[in-house]
Amino acid sequence: SGFCTVPSVPYAWQPVGTVSEVPAFPSRRLNVLGFLSREGRAFFHPVEGRVGSEAIADALDRFAPWRGNGRPCVVVLDHAPWHTSRAIRARLDGWAAQGIVLHYLPTYSPELNLIEGLWRKITYDGLPLTGYESFASLKKAVLAVLDGVGSEYQITFS
Repeated sequence: SGFCTVPSVPYAWQPVGTVSEVPAFPSRRLNVLGFLSREGRAFFHPVEGRVGSEAIADALDRFAPWRGNGRPCVVVLDHAPWHTSRAIRARLDGWAAQGIVLHYLPTYSPELNLIEGLWRKITYDGLPLTGYESFASLKKAVLAVLDGVGSEYQITFS
């Protein structure tokens, strides 16, 4: 998922007669590549700026030893070009040897990916308005929320 200083605030509550303002200005983008299990364990790989096949491969390489339980792991992806590139396909056997198998969702079905609910929650509810004051404050706010996933912030799948 990607975050920038142009907020996604659909509405806000404030006392009658007052105006709440959120600054909006273009900035760099903080992209977060995330892995989320049904048990709520999460691994995040933040990337400032553009994400391509190399960033995806780097995230998978860093995720492989972190998961550590030795059981096979299915990583669910959409059909973004950087998920299906030649560079990614060339590394499938290496990840499979580490117990990681990539599974691609049907086209136009993000609701089938568990982590999409987390991205939506962070985007619309999880960031304080002060997080949009600068790129540095945005990055700090996003990383603080991500650090709390699984402990301070619980996700239940049923």
